[in-house]
Amino acid sequence: MASSSPVHLIGVPLDLGAGRRGVDMGPSAVRISGLGERLRRLGHSVVDLGDIATPGLETRRPGSERKRYIDEIAEVCGRVYAAVLDSLDQGALPLVLGGDHSLSAGSVAAAADHARRRGRPLGVLWFDAHGDMNTPDTSASGNVHGMTLAALVGSQPEELVRIRGGEKPAVDPGRTVLVGVRSLDEMEKGLIRQSGVHVFTMQDIDRDGIASVAERALEILGRDGAALHVSLDVDACDPAIAPGVGTPVRGGLTYREAHLMMEVIAGAGRLASLDLVEVNPILDVRNQTAELGTGLVLSALGERIL
Repeated sequence: MASSSPVHLIGVPLDLGAGRRGVDMGPSAVRISGLGERLRRLGHSVVDLGDIATPGLETRRPGSERKRYIDEIAEVCGRVYAAVLDSLDQGALPLVLGGDHSLSAGSVAAAADHARRRGRPLGVLWFDAHGDMNTPDTSASGNVHGMTLAALVGSQPEELVRIRGGEKPAVDPGRTVLVGVRSLDEMEKGLIRQSGVHVFTMQDIDRDGIASVAERALEILGRDGAALHVSLDVDACDPAIAPGVGTPVRGGLTYREAHLMMEVIAGAGRLASLDLVEVNPILDVRNQTAELGTGLVLSALGERIL
């Protein structure tokens, strides 16, 4: 993405898919960190499109305990889908600020449909401590943010699959790469193995090094000139540098590992859209996690040390 192409900031203050409150304030925390101004200094034209309307948990009932607040989440994801698709149609790079990771059912589906209409495949690089591949039948919590990737590469929860009104799955599992995984439910492991999604766990990163993993991931995702969508859950990073997340897991990406991944993404020159999700200011320390997320976005969009 050339620096002359505009970046559209789209806030999604959604916390219905998460198990802990506060992630709905994530878009504000990231804006407060100076993301827009720092992108402008980097040479990008930035348009802040504000926040997509999301319902408050206090006024809703969870419905099915197997997929809590699924109807409300699907409605919000439909709005995210429309906003991201419109942004891409304008030639912009949509940068979606969450909010919990369930919103990516809308943003990733929009990126995939936009690429498909232009005869290009889409590669999805999903950074997360978790697999997000549970279904309503396997999830112990019923929290939908743990089912988002399952909806994108499969058929459940069906409410998230239906938001785009097209063929399913939205995303080719063979062009989907999970990075940073270190906490999976037992039944979820089987779903991931069956899915065809590529996974680089923290064990892989420890053994092979982040540079090798980054190169292999981009090689998988870059076949046939594919566009790239990055969905960055900040809990992929170690809680020592990202304390403001609802589901922290020790042993995550270090500061330099995370930045190197983003720098490799920038160097590939195929980034078309990006999510930054799961920043929870209530659990954060002096906005540290929002600052980290902002820095990672800047690295993905071309900021260099020298």
